[in-house]
Amino acid sequence: MIKLLSYMLYGVVRLISYLPSSILYFFSDILFLFVYHIFRYRRKVVTSNLKNSFPEKSEKEIQAIRKEFYCHFCDTFIETIKLWTISEKEIRKRCKFIAPEILNTYKTSGKSVVIVFGHYGNWEWLTSINLWIEGYYLPIYKPLHNKVFDKMFLQIRKRFGARPLAKNDTLRTMISYRNQNKFTTTIFIGDQTPNKRNLNYWTKFLNQDTPVLLGTERIAKKLDQPVIFVHMKKIKRGHYEVHFIPLFDNPKATAEFEITETHTRVLEDIIKEEPAYWLWSHKRWKHTKQDSQ
Repeated sequence: MIKLLSYMLYGVVRLISYLPSSILYFFSDILFLFVYHIFRYRRKVVTSNLKNSFPEKSEKEIQAIRKEFYCHFCDTFIETIKLWTISEKEIRKRCKFIAPEILNTYKTSGKSVVIVFGHYGNWEWLTSINLWIEGYYLPIYKPLHNKVFDKMFLQIRKRFGARPLAKNDTLRTMISYRNQNKFTTTIFIGDQTPNKRNLNYWTKFLNQDTPVLLGTERIAKKLDQPVIFVHMKKIKRGHYEVHFIPLFDNPKATAEFEITETHTRVLEDIIKEEPAYWLWSHKRWKHTKQDSQ
């Protein structure tokens, strides 16, 4: 029964993705009413995260950010659905990569790169990168338990030539591409919450003690691949600019935790500038330092 319902939802989502973006944003407005006012999806989590991150802000300011976040959250949901069938012309218009020649410089030098970013903007639309830069785009993901939904998200992420990479296959696959002299852009999400077995590095992030995964730093150093941060800036509703921020050209020369600390600080600065576009419903601070002891 669950599998049947999953396939039915799969078909419904596919059909919805063919609707014009203007209609989908109208549905997003309706969805916002249900998510924000009626179901109050993770309102306590979002409110707590915002208050702890910005203790200097007034209650009115927190409420304004919270409301804008939920509007953006609903938009990213329908934008991800639209990604399944959106045309190349439309996605290039709505998601512009600024100065993609930065990556081409590394490609010419024969060095693949590691990209790190956070749950900011609409990270799923980054999979359109192959429309701007030739190469092998490898977004790392965690496979879903539901095989039907896992298939759906893989199809969405592969829409423009990306090659989603299951997290347990990351290093092995990157080495394989390197041995074949293929230019790869491997994508790490730097603000994932570690499980209890990986609470190895803590830092202050948005005014709170926060554990950070070390995978980006360790793999970049091991393969000596330059590290670049991606800032997905929201220009207006349904329109983004992707900016590349080179961090380290020689990761092996960095001090321990320097890469991790740097990309965390860059993300923090971006969030502080425009806080509504980060994923505040994410339970980023579910662990305490006592959990790692």
